Amino acid sequence: MSLLEHRKAIDTLDAKIVQLLNERTRHVLEIGAIKLKAGEEIYAPHRERAVLERVCKYNSGPITNEGLQAIYREIMSSALALEKPTTIAFLGPVATYSHQAALKRFGSSLAYAPQKTIAEVFSEVSKRRADYGVVPIENSTEGAVTPTLDLLVDTDLKLVAQIVLPIQHCLLSHAASKEAIRKLYVHPQTFAQCRLWIQRHLPEAEIIETSSNARSTELIGSSRTSSAIAGLLAAETYRVPVLEHDIQDNSANATRFVVLGRTSPPASGRDRTSVVFSIADQAGALHAALAPFRRFRINMTKIESRPSKRKAWEYLFFVDCDGHSSEPKVARAIQELGKHCSFVKELGSYPNGD
Repeated sequence: MSLLEHRKAIDTLDAKIVQLLNERTRHVLEIGAIKLKAGEEIYAPHRERAVLERVCKYNSGPITNEGLQAIYREIMSSALALEKPTTIAFLGPVATYSHQAALKRFGSSLAYAPQKTIAEVFSEVSKRRADYGVVPIENSTEGAVTPTLDLLVDTDLKLVAQIVLPIQHCLLSHAASKEAIRKLYVHPQTFAQCRLWIQRHLPEAEIIETSSNARSTELIGSSRTSSAIAGLLAAETYRVPVLEHDIQDNSANATRFVVLGRTSPPASGRDRTSVVFSIADQAGALHAALAPFRRFRINMTKIESRPSKRKAWEYLFFVDCDGHSSEPKVARAIQELGKHCSFVKELGSYPNGD
């Protein structure tokens, strides 16, 4: 085929694709109307994952599965925006990794509301000024994000989805080279994840702590001797060149984010359940509390302890396990857990897709 013939074929296919996308969207809108009438949540992470997995099974290339999922993410984002005006609160400002995680989960068609603190994200969703919230909960290098854990204890919100985002830090600056840099703006968590690189490559730079990676990038301004460590989204948003890519000390560095909502989604077949509990201060109490998970052969993927703010020297334990709370063995294990604990709270069940 000639160049002109290829282009004509593409034009014909584009017309069919647009027609099919609109036909698909009409079905989505009908489903949305049924859900709204029944008082159900519009966003369905279990269904979303099933769609993404299914389209990948249909894929025979040359489009990669990652590329196909990105396309469908935007298709579903556009449809969700038409079903119901939807606002996503996230830990801001714009161009943070939380913003990037929110876009990865919900696409670019929804309304996004940056918040100054994790507490404000919880508040926006609790007060229904936002439909969902996105906050970090743990980093593979630095561990748990304690404000998120603390706020989960007292909120009525549920964990409805998770996003695992590879964190690729970049050195951003208008400087001609690293040798010209005199100031480095950096968030404390980011500094901890890039400490060795900074010591090796910017040993003389003045380190100035900031409230976020986006704020670090913003503070550079037009200076040719200042720099920041942030992600590519911040570089694009604030139009600051990237001097060095992937400067994190751990190449496997990733942050897990959670989506806050009001109702846990139904079981998808591959789920995770999060629970928090406290135990009596006595020998063997933790072993006895966790015994039901072993007895029912439920895999615990995480356990984290935090001091309780309710009573001195009392600790809360955060546990993630495989399975959905609607599954009999998971429900039974949580019920048995309550017999050994002074406090038990189920934080939510959600697809374990990332």
